[in-house]
Amino acid sequence: MAAGKHAITTRPIDVTDGVTADAALGPVPARWDADRAVTVMFGEHYRALVRMAALLVGDVATAEAIVQESFVAMHGAWRRLRDSDKALPYLRQCLVNRSRSVLRHRIVIGRNRSKPKPGLPRAERQALPLPEHAVVRALRALPLRQREALVLTYYGGLTEAQAASAMGISPGAVKSHLGRAVEALRAVLGTET
Repeated sequence: MAAGKHAITTRPIDVTDGVTADAALGPVPARWDADRAVTVMFGEHYRALVRMAALLVGDVATAEAIVQESFVAMHGAWRRLRDSDKALPYLRQCLVNRSRSVLRHRIVIGRNRSKPKPGLPRAERQALPLPEHAVVRALRALPLRQREALVLTYYGGLTEAQAASAMGISPGAVKSHLGRAVEALRAVLGTET
């Protein structure tokens, strides 16, 4: 270590049985440091979080980056989190916030992008479109908060309170966004319940 640099020490943190990959796996060890917590939680939750982020931002590569950044943030915040009951909600909140940032950035880039000259071929027009499921297309057309509420509750399996915590809004607002989203999807997809 270079002179003048301070060593960062990690201390074990009590972690309860809130972190499990599956009920069949049982509880995790009681004391972890940040490295161990991130390693185990990454193995247990990475894929589900990437799928959730992909539904929010629309592509897997960006979703993977968002989830990885969220785990880095959790590692840095581990002393404040102290236990797994706070760690997974923290990851979800990071995922939602980072997804919002990506989408805002895309809007800004889109506004500032120069318009192609008419008549010039564009790569997007020449490439074959990838097939996309109608539900995913309809989901992407929803306003951001409605999409977040749907993805977190229906796909992510969170309660309205957990989704509210991840989104930084009240459970009542989540319920309202869900209601509007379901109605919009019904209209677009022509389904009845």
